[in-house]
Amino acid sequence: MPSPSLLSQHQATIEKLIEAGKLGHVAIIMDGNRRWAQERYLPKAVGHGEGVRTLKKLVEFAGQIQLGVLTVYAFSTENWNREKTEVDVLMKLFVETIHKELDHLCQNNVRLRFIGDLSAFSKGLQTQIHQAMVKTENNTGLCLQIALNYGGRHDIVQAVQVLAQQVQTGTLQPEEITEEQLSRLLYTQETPDPDLLIRTGGEYRLSNYLLWQSAYAELYITDTLWPDFTPDELTKALVEFSNRQRRYGK
Repeated sequence: MPSPSLLSQHQATIEKLIEAGKLGHVAIIMDGNRRWAQERYLPKAVGHGEGVRTLKKLVEFAGQIQLGVLTVYAFSTENWNREKTEVDVLMKLFVETIHKELDHLCQNNVRLRFIGDLSAFSKGLQTQIHQAMVKTENNTGLCLQIALNYGGRHDIVQAVQVLAQQVQTGTLQPEEITEEQLSRLLYTQETPDPDLLIRTGGEYRLSNYLLWQSAYAELYITDTLWPDFTPDELTKALVEFSNRQRRYGK
């Protein structure tokens, strides 16, 4: 949790943002697990494990401030290109984390959603993911969206393919296609677009993450590596967001 002084200093500002509907969805690119481990001469698996612990703390904090949606980039479509041993570690970590944390998420009224092309995962992991979403679907607190095997371009393409099929069958005319229709076919169809997109680790790129959805999101880049991204760091990002004047392209 944030230090009492930092939280008490800015809690009113954050609560006002959320109550006014100006901050409902925060998306995060959780970057830096491997560099964190490398700096400490530790295996990459240790860095990924620390990253999970960081996420747990952030989820608790997001629930505390009554944030509506938190979406995190856990595994991209490009991550399959990493060394097989690292991918295997990540797959095992996904399974263990879902199993270990599911009851805790339910106790805290968190709704869990997974977005991305889940068909590439093992049948066991797919079943576990489905069961986790079903078990938490009636929870009314924070919606935690975990992007697994997710790519922004793929997200858009699969939505366009559905629209193309509708045009082909004659149920939709090309001139009738709208942004709203496409948005309703994306993996994030059940949630509003992110208001704030945070990237840890100091890299200045989107890495194929929520490309359509983040068209008007405010960006916040920090050099802090993901395992070191505490609730205090998130508080700083939210305070920075409160000082932004959003223009939505105008």
